[in-house]
Amino acid sequence: MSETTPTSSPSPLAQPLDEPRRSSQSAGGPASAPTPFPAAGSISDAEREDLRRHGILLTSLEELYGWGRSNSIWPLQFGLACCAIEMIASATARFDIARFGAEIFRPSPRQADLMIVSGTVTKKMAPQVVRLWNQMPEPKYCIAMGACAISGGPFKQGYNVLKGIDRYIPVDIYIPGCPPRPEALLHGLTQLQEKIRAERVSGPQAARHLQPDPASEFPVPDHGEKDLVPPSNPEVFKAPVLPRSSGKG
Repeated sequence: MSETTPTSSPSPLAQPLDEPRRSSQSAGGPASAPTPFPAAGSISDAEREDLRRHGILLTSLEELYGWGRSNSIWPLQFGLACCAIEMIASATARFDIARFGAEIFRPSPRQADLMIVSGTVTKKMAPQVVRLWNQMPEPKYCIAMGACAISGGPFKQGYNVLKGIDRYIPVDIYIPGCPPRPEALLHGLTQLQEKIRAERVSGPQAARHLQPDPASEFPVPDHGEKDLVPPSNPEVFKAPVLPRSSGKG
């Protein structure tokens, strides 16, 4: 007489997650030894979530390092124009930026790791922004908030307005709008958190501060006779090449 399969299903914690769940005893065969869990990096997010519901957390030191950094961002407490009002509103009770661990706005650049360029960057203010960036320790990130910080916005043709802060410092996240609402800033913050969590401690996807010979400080532009000198940092900004048609049909 063949063996009968037990009516009670075995615990999912005793089954390998990379194979379909099966009885610990094959039909008509001897009982197989329990397979140990695979490594944390070889299971899917759905399987990891299923384990979390059972009180088991699988992670790696690299993921834990990225999770801690992404949820403890300290922005620099400064603003340039009307976008700064929206940035201030994101810290109020209605929007509550504290939900993302970024409510500690530091008055000193030496204690901040996120620069939110919120507003119009005039050529008079651009050297000060670059100087603040140089004083921030690594790892550090930059968010260009609003059309003015991205490209000059409605004042782009003005002789006194910089056409984007990315001409002098690297920008990680761009938030369009004039001005963008606090929800847009929170969305940009979550995008930055995803970028930080995706960074690795080594290899080609390593964080900028972990790469060999990273550029942490950049030249502060000076006021020339007619414009900033240099007009942009070639290590950071490269003018896009627009394809032009020959005009022949």
